[in-house]
Amino acid sequence: MSTRVMRVVVGGLALVVAAGCASMGGKKMTAEEAIDARKALMKEQGAAWKNVQDKTKAGQITALVPDAEKLVSTSKEIPKLFPEGSLDPQKSNAKPEIWQKRAEFDAAAKNLETWSVKLRDTAKTGNAEQTQAVVKDFGRQACGTCHQPFRVPPKQP
Repeated sequence: MSTRVMRVVVGGLALVVAAGCASMGGKKMTAEEAIDARKALMKEQGAAWKNVQDKTKAGQITALVPDAEKLVSTSKEIPKLFPEGSLDPQKSNAKPEIWQKRAEFDAAAKNLETWSVKLRDTAKTGNAEQTQAVVKDFGRQACGTCHQPFRVPPKQP
């Protein structure tokens, strides 16, 4: 099994576990469970996004559809992986603004889903030019609307 396939399988399992934890008989996830689950989800999204970029550069437009679909499905999971009280600056880059401006945060997650659907549907057409245009703006318009206001920037080396 290739490393890429293994990552997708492991990431998918992490999401299943996270979803199971979130819905176990009404039991809420602990802050640590939520942080671990969202880190796994974000790694899965990062891998899918890298695949989208690589396939776009290689001209493999329709081949990126499964990765775009992964972005669609994972974007739907984001809001439930940020329950109240799951803020730990030592383990997470989440900003307190997530809970202070919850409606805006949820809207940013929905925006990611909308852009992911747009990417998937455009790639399905096989139109390289249109797909490249979506990919060009995706990071700023989809990821950035959440990362900018709600995520502590990564430390620069």
